[in-house]
Amino acid sequence: MIPVDANPIYLASRSPRRRALLEQIGVPYTLLGHDTVDESVHAGETPEAYVARVTRAKAEAGWTRIRAAGLATAPVLAADTAVVAGRRILGKPVDRAEAARMLGLLSAKTHEVLTGVALRCAARCEFALSRSRVTFRRLDDDEIRAYLATGEADDKAGAYAIQGRAAQFVVALEGSYSGVMGLPLYETAQMIDTRDRAESAHER
Repeated sequence: MIPVDANPIYLASRSPRRRALLEQIGVPYTLLGHDTVDESVHAGETPEAYVARVTRAKAEAGWTRIRAAGLATAPVLAADTAVVAGRRILGKPVDRAEAARMLGLLSAKTHEVLTGVALRCAARCEFALSRSRVTFRRLDDDEIRAYLATGEADDKAGAYAIQGRAAQFVVALEGSYSGVMGLPLYETAQMIDTRDRAESAHER
């Protein structure tokens, strides 16, 4: 269990969902924002390899920035989420036409949500992967159009937010609800707790 006085971390993300999830489990953090990294899918790259690469790159970029700025040294936490239909990675839609196509692919099917979380500290960069399976009911064109009109899908991987109106589409979820939201709390808490225990042992 993470102690209330756990050492703070930097959060390399602009996502309000990730901030809320960290606050939910009582993790103090300083918002670092998000550095631009290469989020294109490389040729032959598996979804798992893609998520691992992008997540680690975000953590490393944040670590480089705090070191260059002379900020107080503390671990940098980063995460990345990919919705996977078959073996096709569905990132954030570039427009609502693409979002509609994505939701059409997810309709009446089960897809995977992979969320990577990385914690970069002085010694190394720890990484964990959360894998969940989400099943959608059948969506008709009018439902998709109505959902997209809310704007909720505009900046979401796979063009939906499970914590929002898209919850009504979900027939079943196997895995981590918080992971589908964007930050798997079990893996995150384990990673931070392990780091805090290691630092406490080093200080003794």
